[in-house]
Amino acid sequence: MDIDNFDTIAAIATPPGNGGVGIVRVSGSLVPDIIRQLLNKALSPRYASYSSFIDANGVVIDSGIALYFPAPASFTGEDILELQGHGGPVVLNMVLRRVLALGARLANPGEFTERAFLNNKLDLAQAEAVADLIFATTEQSVRSAQKSMQGVFSAQINELVENLTELRTYVEAAIDFVDEEIDFLTDGVVEKRIVNLLHSLEKIQQTAQQGRLLRDGMTVVLAGKPNAGKSSLLNALAGHEAAIVNDIAGTTRDVLRERIQLDGMPLHIIDTAGLRASDNPVEQEGIRRARAEIDKADKILLLIDAREPEPQELLDSLPTHIDVTRIYNKIDLSGLSPSMTHTEQGVQIQLSVKTGAGMDLLAEHLKQSVGYNDSADNVFIARTRHLEALKAAHEFIGSALNQLQSNAGELVAEDLRQAQQSLAEITGNFTSDDLLGKIFSSFCIGK
Repeated sequence: MDIDNFDTIAAIATPPGNGGVGIVRVSGSLVPDIIRQLLNKALSPRYASYSSFIDANGVVIDSGIALYFPAPASFTGEDILELQGHGGPVVLNMVLRRVLALGARLANPGEFTERAFLNNKLDLAQAEAVADLIFATTEQSVRSAQKSMQGVFSAQINELVENLTELRTYVEAAIDFVDEEIDFLTDGVVEKRIVNLLHSLEKIQQTAQQGRLLRDGMTVVLAGKPNAGKSSLLNALAGHEAAIVNDIAGTTRDVLRERIQLDGMPLHIIDTAGLRASDNPVEQEGIRRARAEIDKADKILLLIDAREPEPQELLDSLPTHIDVTRIYNKIDLSGLSPSMTHTEQGVQIQLSVKTGAGMDLLAEHLKQSVGYNDSADNVFIARTRHLEALKAAHEFIGSALNQLQSNAGELVAEDLRQAQQSLAEITGNFTSDDLLGKIFSSFCIGK
């Protein structure tokens, strides 16, 4: 892409307010001319130079450090000027107005990073990781965002795309040259490679889901029979009286939501109506809404009164694709001790919300579920759109396997093409302008 086709843009790159240092960033073809008129001297590339920032009348606005990064060896791929002056909002705006008067325009949110993407300095997944790094709330999410920025996620996607390309070439050649001795429908080679692709994709999906939880937080739904202690647990996790707690069964009729931070890890806790048979139409609606939330959860905490038999019928009614942790509450009344065990059915925790016994075990379990204690070496930040693209690719590749087993060669080729296109949306090799606008508009101005 011709970088001279873009306007020169400028923005204050540091947060609003007073600070010791403030930065004005400029990118575009007018940078050399702006340097000459603003600084009244030349700058050596990639060397910090103490300079005076001069207005149109030759009066010094501020003094600080000026850095010049010539194209294409810069963040955006264009000529870049960074002016590091004093961090007062008035003086920064005076410097910015001077730069705008010299021909630049005010940058849109995320436009610097967008230009880095358009000029092939970053792919789309790496560009999104820039914003994720800025808004990271924990050390774990910082490390994971760095992994994405460094291209760990993109490298895995690119490897899948390369394997798909090779496979498509083989399949389409076999279709085009039917007289050759290539019967890909029965030789077993294509089937083996498709199965390997599915396994590789499933591993990436699992890691991407972990990365999505680190970025967006985990949605945890509290489910169980009436009076199992769901609302009490919500209050305990939230640290305040978010829900009404009463001995009368069926107190909670609607969905209650609380966003909490657990050692910096974001969690979306949802309290729901007790699940039981009821003739009350209001309670029935609450139960319907509870079921709807359960179906959308990342994790279900099923609260069980430790004094009662295990509710097998309720367990059987829960979605099988969502992780369920059984919480045996009220151990202060049952004589049990706090514990956490791992079984074939999942994690089981014995605790008392009322006394707090065992709540530390639950907190540790929730952090582990988000990935708090996992090594960040292989975890990268991912977004919902990445998961959707991976899911679509998995469905197309799975369909290709089915078509292969049905001897439908042309449909195999089309499914593989669709899978490759879905994966290309992640890195931006195939991306609509509307999606680009939506992604970069969520960035900070000056980034």
